[in-house]
Amino acid sequence: MEFPAWIVERVLARQGCLHPYAAFDARRTAFVVVDLQNYYTQSGFMGECAPARATFGRVNQLASAVRGAGGTVIWVQTSAEGADSFWSHHHAYMLTPERSARRLRELDPSHAGFALVPGLDARPEDPRVVKRCYSALVPGSSSLDVMLKARGIDTVLIGGTVTNVCCESTARDAMMMNYATVMVEDALSAVTQEEHVQALHNWMLFFGDVLSVEEVAARLVGAAVPA
Repeated sequence: MEFPAWIVERVLARQGCLHPYAAFDARRTAFVVVDLQNYYTQSGFMGECAPARATFGRVNQLASAVRGAGGTVIWVQTSAEGADSFWSHHHAYMLTPERSARRLRELDPSHAGFALVPGLDARPEDPRVVKRCYSALVPGSSSLDVMLKARGIDTVLIGGTVTNVCCESTARDAMMMNYATVMVEDALSAVTQEEHVQALHNWMLFFGDVLSVEEVAARLVGAAVPA
């Protein structure tokens, strides 16, 4: 991703280089794929982010590279079961009654909207995490932090959708919880390209690195494992 000169200048002044991570120890790295569910990616669902569909191949590509180097791929799914109680402010004030009811229905674990998209290379050995709100790492949202720590993970690669909502929220919390955190720009999507780019610009300025799938894969270091 090409950054404007003013962003490059400020990042260089802050950390002395544009991209701080020369290599990733794959055994201590997790590719965290956020919300690639039918609800967020497929036509007919309220949360559709149509550009997400163009990222599926890149997500699968990086998942394969991470696994092949001995790393972990984690699939995160949002559930709205009980959200009218535990996230009552959002459902009562930030959504119309019609949209609130539809979100509760289409993100219930029993609904097709909750399922991961067919065609994603989500393997049986890949951990799954269910989250309750935008960030998977805010207290009470999910078991992601416990899972990462149990596996000795110190580096988190973020893919999925939406770049400037659940992905960015999870990534910001990861950075502030002392994980090295990378937004994988071509494994992410937002409703508009402008939102996607602006979120990544702000992320680069203050929070962590932005790399492509190829750039991440080239930095993975670890023992090769059978496919």
